[in-house]
Amino acid sequence: MKSVPYWLDTAPAAPDRTGVALDGRTDVAIVGAGLTGLSAAIHLARKGADVTVLEQDTVGFGASGRNGGMCTTGLAIGFLTAVARYGVPTAKALYLAYNDAIDTVEKLVTEESIDCDFARTGKLNLACKPAHYERLARTHEALAEMIGYQTELIPRSALRSEVGTDHYHGGLADPQGAGLHVGKFVRGLADAAERLGVRILEGTPVTRTRRIAGHRHDVVTPIGTVRADQVLFASGAYTGSSFRWLRNRIVPVGSFIVVTEPLPQELVDELMPTRRMASDTKNILYYFRITPDNRLLFGGRARFAMSGAASDLKSGRILRKGMLTVFPQLAGVRLDYCWGGLVDLSLDQMVHAGEHEGLFYSACYSGHGVQMATHMGRQMADVLGGDPAANSFRGLGFPRVPGHFGPPWFLPFAGAYYRALDVIR
Repeated sequence: MKSVPYWLDTAPAAPDRTGVALDGRTDVAIVGAGLTGLSAAIHLARKGADVTVLEQDTVGFGASGRNGGMCTTGLAIGFLTAVARYGVPTAKALYLAYNDAIDTVEKLVTEESIDCDFARTGKLNLACKPAHYERLARTHEALAEMIGYQTELIPRSALRSEVGTDHYHGGLADPQGAGLHVGKFVRGLADAAERLGVRILEGTPVTRTRRIAGHRHDVVTPIGTVRADQVLFASGAYTGSSFRWLRNRIVPVGSFIVVTEPLPQELVDELMPTRRMASDTKNILYYFRITPDNRLLFGGRARFAMSGAASDLKSGRILRKGMLTVFPQLAGVRLDYCWGGLVDLSLDQMVHAGEHEGLFYSACYSGHGVQMATHMGRQMADVLGGDPAANSFRGLGFPRVPGHFGPPWFLPFAGAYYRALDVIR
């Protein structure tokens, strides 16, 4: 069983971008060569900007290459919670931003001719309890009545038409959701950025920034310093101490995934006949899908812990047990991949993007990063280009995590809290 992400292992080989010379100045320096950073780089370069992307590891190494490859609709907090928190007009705008984000992904795939198996198969949210199905039904009704948005409510009696299990109590389907091979996508974005003249430097961590005036900073790396007229932090859960203000507002939580061996066509058709991107309604949730080569990808929080070799394997054993609970017909199936990565959460589970002390940032996609990171990269390119109103999430307060000064010591306590919620609700 391989411990590398399936997506990066099965994507076309990427060029070595270490050892690239660092120019002394640039219009925009972007910290992080994931979906946010590469999307921003493409959209800035299209505007004529000189762009340098600084990546401490390799393109797509972080969350951008370690996720489920899902572009899913809907806010992490849910539409009804958003209505209660922000009111209908704002909740509608924020909710529909996620659909706009999937459109952004599709547009980039088309415009840059990225072969990444993008398909609008839809999203499926599965109820773990009867009460959860009732909540999905209320969401279905509220979306239709408040904003004219159509979803499909699927009772338990009809659920086998969507997923080959009796584990759930019904579901809510949204045809706007999509899936893609995210390894091919992120590497395709890097290739597209370089065609536009963007410099991508791998193995080049940013150790600190030094403000010169306004938005202009010296960006310091082990191989030299670049003076940038603007700097965008696009490093998410992998943000280091060079931007402590942002890091102390991000909760980095491990998300873990296993992927089976290729499955027979008839078994794939039984497990997921509609090929939707599926997740369930628990706080410590499962999510799953069929990969382009007919494997089952099965992921989840598994444990509130950081990712690492031992942690990933322990989480993989938990996920295998969960996978067999949902799909007992996979008992004899081999797992070919098991890996982990970090998801960037905020206290309010909302996307946060903006400016602090002359530095721009975008982060906290709360498990919706494939489309939201790509979309926010585009929006932040517009912000840096002089249009602050382009940021759909401007104006949201960005709360600091109490007691968070470095490694997230509080994760086991958060995990115990959410497990308790899953039991009682």
